[in-house]
Amino acid sequence: MTYFEGFIVPVPESNKDAFVGHANHLSSALGECGVRRQLEAWDSDIPDGKVTDFRKAVDARADEKIVFAWFEYPDRQARDAANEAMMSNPKMAQMGTDVPFDARRMILGGFEAIVEEGSGGGNYVDGFIVPVPQGKLEAYRALASKMANIFRQHGANRVVECFGDDVPKGQVTDFYRAVKAEDGEGVVFSLIEWPNEEVRNRAWDKIMADESIRPQEMPFDGKRMFWGGFDVVIDTAQLQAPQALTPISA
Repeated sequence: MTYFEGFIVPVPESNKDAFVGHANHLSSALGECGVRRQLEAWDSDIPDGKVTDFRKAVDARADEKIVFAWFEYPDRQARDAANEAMMSNPKMAQMGTDVPFDARRMILGGFEAIVEEGSGGGNYVDGFIVPVPQGKLEAYRALASKMANIFRQHGANRVVECFGDDVPKGQVTDFYRAVKAEDGEGVVFSLIEWPNEEVRNRAWDKIMADESIRPQEMPFDGKRMFWGGFDVVIDTAQLQAPQALTPISA
């Protein structure tokens, strides 16, 4: 399955155009280094959480928005080779000296897909970060696979769930701190690609109203999971969204 480098980035709202320009400029160098796909999505519908949320994850300031982003690779080995190439690429070094956000509060990590259904594309993304005990990973995978089918039936283009296998600890922020991970827990980086926000909102309304598909027991602490919706601003794959499945009627 696909390997993902996942990112959460705090960006001043006034720097949105500068961020998109910087990320676009970076794309050619990333492609040269082996990144198969780069996707950057901008803060659209991010709820405040009592325990965790996207803003708390990066200590976001009042004037900052959140970017949810990822790079895709065929496997971990390709990711590692790409990171080595980035270290020696002069374009990367030059562009890394002046970024329109506080890189100290950006968090990142490597994640192996454990569920991957559908094809990438669309202009709206849901992102989820979930703390999952190692001992409950298979139960989580089974639940995620079931839910992926449901999201696809309601119009999602693609559903991916990834478990962290190269997630560094940061001096200021990191994925573990973001979910207040406990001993024995790993981090899931999850995404749903939708054709647009309208399809996404309609799907969620129906799914949340359908009590028959709610699991009796969750294999993780839902109080420490967080999520949000994002507008796609860069997708280097430039994919045409595939024909969405016919949504389930009300």
